[in-house]
Amino acid sequence: MSAIGAVPACSCLLSGVWLLKPGMQKMSSLHTAARCAAKDYYEVLVLGGGAGGIAMSARMKRRVGAENVAVVEPSKTHYYQPLWTLVGGGAKQLKASARPMGSVMPTGVEWIKSQVTALDPDKNCVWLENGIKVSYKYLIIALGISLHYEKIKGLPEGFNYPKIGSNYSAQTVEKTWRALQDFKEGNAIFTFPNTPVKCAGAPQKIMYLSDAYLRKTGKRSKASIMFNTALGVIFGVKKYADALLEVIKDRNLAVNYKRNLIEVRADKQEAVFENLDKPGVTEVHQYEMLHVTPPMGPPAVLINSPVSDASGWLDVDKETLQHRKYPNVFGIGDCTNLPTSKTAAAVAAQSGVLDKTISLVMKNKLPVKKYDGYTSCPLVTGYNKVILAEFDYNAEPLETFPIDQSKERVTMYHMKADMMPLLYWNALLK
Repeated sequence: MSAIGAVPACSCLLSGVWLLKPGMQKMSSLHTAARCAAKDYYEVLVLGGGAGGIAMSARMKRRVGAENVAVVEPSKTHYYQPLWTLVGGGAKQLKASARPMGSVMPTGVEWIKSQVTALDPDKNCVWLENGIKVSYKYLIIALGISLHYEKIKGLPEGFNYPKIGSNYSAQTVEKTWRALQDFKEGNAIFTFPNTPVKCAGAPQKIMYLSDAYLRKTGKRSKASIMFNTALGVIFGVKKYADALLEVIKDRNLAVNYKRNLIEVRADKQEAVFENLDKPGVTEVHQYEMLHVTPPMGPPAVLINSPVSDASGWLDVDKETLQHRKYPNVFGIGDCTNLPTSKTAAAVAAQSGVLDKTISLVMKNKLPVKKYDGYTSCPLVTGYNKVILAEFDYNAEPLETFPIDQSKERVTMYHMKADMMPLLYWNALLK
């Protein structure tokens, strides 16, 4: 999985994990960038150069020394995807979300510019492209989540047409903004698929931004805004769901539950949805604007792998992030089967726990630090409004600030849009 898919698509409040961490040291961008592994063995091998992979490689460098750590990642660019909600809404530029991969790689850590093709945890090794084998003492898997536009009939080729975009890909996020700018009158449709996704709030954030833009440009009266979600609820945590339903009511937005996008007829501007409560029954909607959230799933290399569960997700202990079968294998982020939302905030919380877990395992001790499932999703509800959702494994609010975070706030918007990118580049990744 490339780093494009490895960085979760939700911005984050990091709840003390690194937000207030003192002594953050600035690192240079020097690194070893060999096409293939310079060595065939590393004490710590990290798979994936997204948020989790880079954060853990920086931590492991401090544990065992840079020369003993390698990161396997084929992508040349590292994206901060939480910004893409704002790119799709015209509030940020795509280039602001991108950095060269080499600039975020910890100094001295080996960057293996290759793709993982197979894992053999029984022999403590992985296989790369061109049949190259790399062995390890400890393995950290941070491969992110895969996007599957192709599972919707008519995509991805439908993106060649206007009026359709998706904030989940660097190739399609700017098309969302163009579709919004070109809107004249008709249906603006926003979708949520029948699979796990990264940042469950992102599919509706762009709806709120679109509503705000159409109001600002005097086109809202000509728009019918529709959120078609495969889920049965607007959000998984009741406190924030209640707040969002008030926003939806106030802005006259239509929500259709248990509707899954199965086909896009881009040449006719038609979207076809399956009614999940009535299998086989479909509905066809004309659109003037369509935002697609693609089906998602585990990276291909994990499916039917020895380290994965029956669904293909990396099988780790939900409190320690250590693999359930292989004690020298660990996981972080979107590729795991942790029962929490897949966000950058979750990665930040997990990285601190995983660092402690690995340090104790290296000393032949049992892990004691426990991850509580903390995750966060700043729900953008306008160009200067955010509801800051923070919660745990039990879908109970786990809030940082002594205020009601279910209220729309300007301060939280500025934290999402301005503070979080800085903290991401300068703190989490380092």
